[in-house]
Amino acid sequence: MTQKKDVLRETDAEAVRLARTLIRKARHAVIATLDPATGGPIATRVGLSTDHDGTPVILVSALSAHTPALLADPRCSLLAGETGKGDPLAHPRVTVFARAREIARDTADHARIEWRYISHQPKAKLYAGLGDFRFFRLEPTGASLNGGFGKAYQLTAEDLLTGNPANDELAAAEKSAVEHMNADHANAISLYARFFAKAPAGNWRMTGIDADGFDIADGDDVQRIWFPAPLTSAGDMHKSLVRMAGEARAGLAAAGETV
Repeated sequence: MTQKKDVLRETDAEAVRLARTLIRKARHAVIATLDPATGGPIATRVGLSTDHDGTPVILVSALSAHTPALLADPRCSLLAGETGKGDPLAHPRVTVFARAREIARDTADHARIEWRYISHQPKAKLYAGLGDFRFFRLEPTGASLNGGFGKAYQLTAEDLLTGNPANDELAAAEKSAVEHMNADHANAISLYARFFAKAPAGNWRMTGIDADGFDIADGDDVQRIWFPAPLTSAGDMHKSLVRMAGEARAGLAAAGETV
């Protein structure tokens, strides 16, 4: 009897980084839930952001089919990853297996998640405060990563999440740091985009900072930039951003680009 070939690759740091990047960058995804009336699957598109630890976060209306489904059975999966030119199956995507947990209003968790979500999804400000909308954290139990043809990985929840001891401290400092960067250091954000993300010059703004990196956006273009090493404190955030701005400025100047 012929033994079935294992198509999964051994999970490495590159695979973990790719999966986390796909989730952090995504502004939308497809969620699959179970219809409480029939038990059958439902797949719909949702807006997407992340909590500080990398947990996917969605904002959904009570009128949406997936909301009563999640309330009846929290088991779900989420598919994230953009397509591009050519065969859509050649582009990376990640499926997260999760259990949904509703975030109660008038809690510190809700305030934190609402700010991060709207920063990542500015148009959501129009409806985030409406009474029938609610946030869910989709807490991962595992994931399946397809990095392209022949690049399949099975990931654990720990592979996706950042259990950094500084998460709470960074979360408390994030809003003021992001607002300060956008108001006073737009040039530095542009340097990050051009040097680290290899993106064109534009009207880049910072949308979030966590222990592993930060997110920037110019309209519909979202980029994820990783810190050289995870942050250990809120003070480390400032030092790392200053150091990276200097590195980007020197790198672009050495390449003959205007800084």
